[in-house]
Amino acid sequence: MNDKYKMTPLEWRASVGLASIFGLRMLGLFLILPVFAVYASHLPGGDNRTLIGLALGTYGLTQAILQIPLGMLSDRYGRKRIIYIGLLLFALGSFVAASAHSIHMVILGRAIQGSGAIAAAVIALAADLTREEHRTKAMALIGMTIGVTFSISLVLAPALNQWIGVPGIFALTGVLALLGMLVVFAGVPNPQITRFHSDAEAVPAQFMSVLRNTQLLRLNFGIFSLHVVLMSMFVVIPFALIKTSGLDVNHHWEVYLPVMLASFVLMVPAIIYGEKKAKLKQVFVAAIGLMLAAQLLLIFLVRDFWGIVALLFAFFVAFNILEATLPSLISKIAPAGSKGTAIGVYNSFEFFGAFLGGAAGGLLSHYYGAAYVFAFGSALIGIWLLLAMSMKAPPAVRSMMYHVEEMDAERAKWLSQRLAALDGVTEAVVVAEEGVAYLKVRMGGWDEQGALNLIGERKEHGISE
Repeated sequence: MNDKYKMTPLEWRASVGLASIFGLRMLGLFLILPVFAVYASHLPGGDNRTLIGLALGTYGLTQAILQIPLGMLSDRYGRKRIIYIGLLLFALGSFVAASAHSIHMVILGRAIQGSGAIAAAVIALAADLTREEHRTKAMALIGMTIGVTFSISLVLAPALNQWIGVPGIFALTGVLALLGMLVVFAGVPNPQITRFHSDAEAVPAQFMSVLRNTQLLRLNFGIFSLHVVLMSMFVVIPFALIKTSGLDVNHHWEVYLPVMLASFVLMVPAIIYGEKKAKLKQVFVAAIGLMLAAQLLLIFLVRDFWGIVALLFAFFVAFNILEATLPSLISKIAPAGSKGTAIGVYNSFEFFGAFLGGAAGGLLSHYYGAAYVFAFGSALIGIWLLLAMSMKAPPAVRSMMYHVEEMDAERAKWLSQRLAALDGVTEAVVVAEEGVAYLKVRMGGWDEQGALNLIGERKEHGISE
């Protein structure tokens, strides 16, 4: 096979290294979810579940505020420099939370953790270190790492809690962040050129157009709602499992392990069916409906152990499907030249949802009880279901990128028009400053050879220096 279609050893090294950094950092955020609420209830101030919820969710607020600005700063000051600073902040916040003797100090530590918002800088560095035709693979590897890390965290956290306690888990996450810095230094190559990539980074001038796109807004509301519900559940589910089963928090892995394994078994065929048969909207809407049913039934079954187990299984089937399909839908729906901005806005909605979920879950459970947490989640998911049912079916397209030589804006416009006119091409944008052609093409086939001919014949048509 032509080497063009293979990732080079350097690209593999960069992709695996950056995915591992994401994994280490997300492990630090996810590990406390299943055990934190019970631990925090014994801290001074922890009798107020509102504060427990704030401690869980505060990292999302600082993440939401800072991830896009830090990504932009990485353009100016260097990707690795910003990543180092972000990992240091995350480690500092972890050690503050580990040494905390009150819930208020934990909240401070979590806020500092979230301020190390390196997601956008890591994605930009991945774009610097991979060719256009392999960038999607690198991003997919990073995304897959996040999903696997979340699942491992639910099972691993109770065991770690038994051995080292929640302060030990916080300290461990701080050490993992410092190890992440070593991975950046020794495991991730230095980019020869750092440049802007509109498929991976946010463009401030595009914010308003992305926020006015009603199809994208539906997806942004979706990821927001998904993480509101996830975080609010983990304020109350650990207490409910203890109360209904007598299982202490160190043994909750016995619930999470079979639930997560079984949910993955059902998730994979659903996603394959949606992508292969162009039925992504139907699968997407069905998953939201399943999540709504789980939330509604939890209102009445939160005092029944087997009811909780069954509904956690239903919830995580839906959650895993939605977590996997939402980025795919963003990629299909976002305009070809605005994908990076769309993803940046989407990630900000996700992080803000995590913050609001923790805060709302704590507030509602403290003043009204667990059932109201699930009633709130049901209302939010119900609104999302209505929005999803009314959205347009996503086009059966995939994104393609090709390197083009330097050219002025007029010639880039000419090439964009010629590429867009090819059979099977639904969108084409040539960004002269980046030297890249972004295309959206039909899954059923398209004139790729025609695109290669056009790009290869730039000089004959004046599309060159």
